[in-house]
Amino acid sequence: MTRRFEDEDELAGAIVARVGKKIVLALPLGLGKGNHVANALFQLAARDASIDLTIFTALSLDPPSGGGGLAGRFAGPLAERLYDGVTRLDYVEARKKGQLPPNVRVIEFFLQAGLLLSNRAAQENYVSANYTHAARYVVESGVNVVAQMVAPSDGRECYSLGSNTDMTLDLLPVMEEMKGAGREVLLIGEANREMPFMGGAAALDATRFDMILEGGEAEDARLFSVPKQPISMVEHAIGLYCAALVRDGGTIQIGIGGMGGAIANALILRHRDPARFKAALEALGNWSETIEPQTGPFEEGLYGLSEMFVDPLMQLIDAGIIRRQTFDGKILHGGFFVGPESFYRRLREIEPELKERIAMREISFINDLPVEDRARNAQDRRDARFFNSAMIATALGDVCSDQLEDGRVVSGVGGQFNFVDQAFALKGARSALMLASTRNGGRQSNIRWSYGHTTVPRHMKDVVVTEYGVADLRGRVDRDTVAAMIGIADESVQGTLIGEAVAARKLEIGHRPKRWNSRSALAAALAPFADVLPAYPFGTDLTEDEQRLAPALRRLKEHQGDWPMMARLLYRGLGSEPSAAHRSALARLDLERPRSLADRMTRALVLGALRTQDDRPKGAGG
Repeated sequence: MTRRFEDEDELAGAIVARVGKKIVLALPLGLGKGNHVANALFQLAARDASIDLTIFTALSLDPPSGGGGLAGRFAGPLAERLYDGVTRLDYVEARKKGQLPPNVRVIEFFLQAGLLLSNRAAQENYVSANYTHAARYVVESGVNVVAQMVAPSDGRECYSLGSNTDMTLDLLPVMEEMKGAGREVLLIGEANREMPFMGGAAALDATRFDMILEGGEAEDARLFSVPKQPISMVEHAIGLYCAALVRDGGTIQIGIGGMGGAIANALILRHRDPARFKAALEALGNWSETIEPQTGPFEEGLYGLSEMFVDPLMQLIDAGIIRRQTFDGKILHGGFFVGPESFYRRLREIEPELKERIAMREISFINDLPVEDRARNAQDRRDARFFNSAMIATALGDVCSDQLEDGRVVSGVGGQFNFVDQAFALKGARSALMLASTRNGGRQSNIRWSYGHTTVPRHMKDVVVTEYGVADLRGRVDRDTVAAMIGIADESVQGTLIGEAVAARKLEIGHRPKRWNSRSALAAALAPFADVLPAYPFGTDLTEDEQRLAPALRRLKEHQGDWPMMARLLYRGLGSEPSAAHRSALARLDLERPRSLADRMTRALVLGALRTQDDRPKGAGG
């Protein structure tokens, strides 16, 4: 019988009474964690050292809270506006401060990108896992409690898994087997009325839950949101190239972030104004000779298959591009979702008929080719294009997406390798790994001769896309692979890479790329299309001042350590009086009237970055 609780501490005590003091708590990836349940169990373990608590999860979302420095000045008011009312995870805060109790262990298979590089507890307790294997590892860890945020139906006769069907649907049959064998294992629901109610396989009868927390603060807690970030010129270029890889009537998967938004914007441009899209693609140039570019509108439409159901996919649905139905009548299958508040609101208010065509499914269905109805699912997934971001690529085709050379994990493998593998299993499918050619303001290349870690090995190389072009690597000999990768690298390293390739006997002496790639030439190529390549094509939660500041602050971050560039920005900022718009942006950072020498220097740098930003054409990011 399902027990219902209004008090999370009482519920935590009931959990211990059922499963004992050794608790292995599984929490869904990202948004769908039962935060109040997790916090109650964590605090109980913090007070009682006899309780052994292991938390197995991924992507423990940590709302920003401001802080010191320029980043803190920008993030503080933004955090207050966007995250006031979001329930913070107590174990995340304790781990961040190095204060996890000795009887509490947190294991994750995917980390919030880049935030835990220096956190010993997080790095020591990361488990490298393909997304499709994670549920198996949860079971092997001895899981006995699963706590998930759920959306209640009007009559509370059923509860939707909402944002996270991904691992829970894979775990449920295993949990039933455990119960049949006499093991005590609990499914806990934490009701939240802000969570969109997703039907189909995501909707579970109330009797499936052993305990449900409802009412009080938990039920009205604000959802963690990811505000839409500005799309840069580099990301728009990558988006245009990727959009030309997509075949009408095919299948698409994209992830969160600027590149996903750029792909969606480019696909909509292609659908609504094919001539303008084709002109932009031709202006970019450097298209692979082995792939025919797709530039026409979508007559049949696309089917969406994505572990992460993100706002750009919703934009493609609303634009009438994702509309091709599969054998079960769906136009999109997703495993989990996270995004801006406007995305959650769209899902809560979506038209019933359209909502019926969107299905949240288990990750074993999304990221792998299901054993059941394999042929029919393969037909549904025809001409699939799987788009995923990367950090580093080598000239020989290896790709790194999850960790640094020294072993520190940036994020995780997640489902990237799954989709690469699926691209080779499906007829007509391709995997495209996307990355900017450089980082740190252009001072460091993301295309190297070699790198000390690999996420996708070169024997599974397929398509690599940078802002400078498309490299088709599948089945190509080393000489042609190297030449293609050098062809999409920045001119700052093209010569060096040629020398290294020649020395390694992979490239002939005297080789020259088809062109020397430069950021200035890219900017000139995209300038005539600035009106259709805006920084925020799908809106934003940022104010006008924050929209001005975001790319300027990103530029300052990129140029840290580049003293000549910082000196130029400082000089520009020390010039004439700021405009009204710049004064307003400086006031947003509390820098309009600096009170110290350090504040005056910071003010000048920000103003210099704002003026440099204004020199660029409107749109096409920065």
